[in-house]
Amino acid sequence: MHLSESKAPLVAIVDYGVGNLFSVKHACEYVGMRARITASGEELLEASAVILPGVGAFGDAMAMLGRLDLVSVLREIAGSGKPLIGICLGMQLLMTESHEFGRHQGLGIIRGEVVMFERSVVKDLRVPHVGWNSIHPDAAGGWTGSLLEGLADGEFMYFVHSLYVSPDDSSVALSTTRYGGIEFCSSLKTGNVSAFQFHPERSGPCGLAVYRNLAVQIGGGMSEVTRSREGSK
Repeated sequence: MHLSESKAPLVAIVDYGVGNLFSVKHACEYVGMRARITASGEELLEASAVILPGVGAFGDAMAMLGRLDLVSVLREIAGSGKPLIGICLGMQLLMTESHEFGRHQGLGIIRGEVVMFERSVVKDLRVPHVGWNSIHPDAAGGWTGSLLEGLADGEFMYFVHSLYVSPDDSSVALSTTRYGGIEFCSSLKTGNVSAFQFHPERSGPCGLAVYRNLAVQIGGGMSEVTRSREGSK
């Protein structure tokens, strides 16, 4: 059962001209949260959680965030304790810098770089990496307490990307994924900031589990673990 619309927590989805915004909004609403697509810094600060999605070029995206005066807002949210979730390009924008078409400064919320897949290492596989691939826990504790809680090692998620993040602190990696000869960080978590290189909103039931766990985190639903237990009764 979903909460009434007036009581459901509000998730703000950052609108800076790129990204699969309506799919993210639909996924949020499907699991019982209210969702608002917005470019207003004030609305982002007032929301219970903020999602930074995105597809496209890193430099262009950072330029647009700058024009909308959202760079400092997103940094403030990252330091506030409120959940901040990056998806695909949104994950990459959280990093210090990207090497896509030159060198571009990112939000600097997570120290590290965004780097290209080396074609010599991925060998005969295509770049960009498009399609379903498996994710695996990168920490001994698995995914307990994260937005991936309740999912099994090896679950498949949907990816579309040519670059990947390389955090300075490898302990922030939540999951890894292998593509050719490269094992890359496919999701991460540090404090209230989580990010996914894959698209949860395009990854079927496993992806929706991410949104259900977010709903629980901000007080709006049943966790994926509890949901699974209830369904087995």
